[in-house]
Amino acid sequence: MQPRTPRTSHGPRQPIRERAGLGAEPAAAVAAARRRALRDGDRQIDTAHLLHSLLEHDPQVCALFDGPQLARLLGYLVQRSIGYGLRWRGGVEDSGALPVVGMDTPPVEGLSPLAAVALERAVVRAARRDGGPARGADLLAAIVDDPRARAVEVLTRAGADVPGLRTRLGDGRQLRGGEGGPRGSSR
Repeated sequence: MQPRTPRTSHGPRQPIRERAGLGAEPAAAVAAARRRALRDGDRQIDTAHLLHSLLEHDPQVCALFDGPQLARLLGYLVQRSIGYGLRWRGGVEDSGALPVVGMDTPPVEGLSPLAAVALERAVVRAARRDGGPARGADLLAAIVDDPRARAVEVLTRAGADVPGLRTRLGDGRQLRGGEGGPRGSSR
C-alpha cells in the first residue's frame, strides 16, 4: 500500500534508533506511534502520536491523570486521529508535510524533530536516574518539557494541568526500580 503523503527529502536524515535505551513500554509506544502515523497519512511520528501511544501502552503514564482528565485526553486524541482535531500541518511540529526550520538537532527519519529530541532526553533522564532503560514517565516528561510540542498543545486543549504534570514528573530520580508512578505512588 502506498502512503497517502508523498515522501520528499528535507536533507540528510538519521535512522530511528527507538529501541536503544528505551524500556518495554516506551519502545512499544514508539512502534504503535509509527503505525498510527502511517495510518493517519503522516510521514513522521510527532509528540502527539507518542503521547497517544504512551497512554495506550503504559499504565504508569495513565495513572498520572485522573479518570475524567484521562477520558477527555483520550477523546481528544481519538478525534485528532480521525481528523476532527486541530489542523496540524505547518506548525512547529508538522508531522512531515512541510520542512521545519530552526531546529537544532539533525532530522531523524520517521520522527518530527521534537519527537526525536524527546526520545533522546528520555534516555538521558533514565541514565541520570539509575542507568536503566527509559520508562514511559521519562518519555512523557521529555515530551511535556518543550512547550512547542504538539502533545503539550493536545494536553492543554484537553484541560490537563501541564505545569502540574511537569512538577509531578520531577527529574526522574524518584522513579527507582519497579515502583509505581512518579514518587513511588501507584495512584
